[in-house]
Amino acid sequence: MTDRKLLPGKFVWFQLESRDTKKAQAFYGEVLGWKVMPFPVGGSTYEMIFTGATADTMIGSYAAPKSDRQPSRWISSVSVEDVDATAKAATANGGKVVEAPFDIPGAGRTARIADPQGAELSVFKSATGDPADAPATPGHFFWNELHTSDPTKALAFYEKVLGFSHRSMDMGPGGTYHIVSKGGVDRGGVTSHLPAGVPPHWLPYVFVDDVDATIARARRLGGTIPFGPEDIPGVGRFGVLQDPTGAVLAVMKPLPTEKQR
Repeated sequence: MTDRKLLPGKFVWFQLESRDTKKAQAFYGEVLGWKVMPFPVGGSTYEMIFTGATADTMIGSYAAPKSDRQPSRWISSVSVEDVDATAKAATANGGKVVEAPFDIPGAGRTARIADPQGAELSVFKSATGDPADAPATPGHFFWNELHTSDPTKALAFYEKVLGFSHRSMDMGPGGTYHIVSKGGVDRGGVTSHLPAGVPPHWLPYVFVDDVDATIARARRLGGTIPFGPEDIPGVGRFGVLQDPTGAVLAVMKPLPTEKQR
């Protein structure tokens, strides 16, 4: 029996939807040290992302997009208490249901929603509870950031749909940054930084020991670097990379908690 419990509001899974998953797997294996292993779910087998050799190091998955028109991208999953109710709340508050609720045999129930600005997110209720919160370690996702054209409307949407509260920080030249939380735990950020031509999206962050070396490897292996590496005063050092299939991911080495502002 598991003693895990649900942690609503926590981002618990990350899936790369790519038109060339093999190329993506090779890239992330070299850049972040991720391993790929087949894992049975229901009657199917999926290619899962592991940071180590044991089942408890599984952090995400690879999948082909459902349409040739969809770009390669990362889709984050957030834990919720009721998938169906969350999907209904999304449509009631100006969003939409991209993928109707359905069961994943042996895993839980999920759906995909989009906020009013178009950023997509999966909502998930695990059948076995969520991984406990723990300090970030290399190779693991530890933060998620919404880049949106309208932070005010987005914050209102996620407050009603996911129960997020927020606080705002003046980042000087970086503008206003909003931190979303639930149950007293910070779960992600919201920013208006959105490059021209890029649709609103959630950007996952991966913990790395050396941001500059990681970015250099990504560039050498065919990735492009939209941003960084750069220091965020009082927070840490980060950069953004785009893998050779087009999906975008951030890497960061945060300052020790006691040194963060």
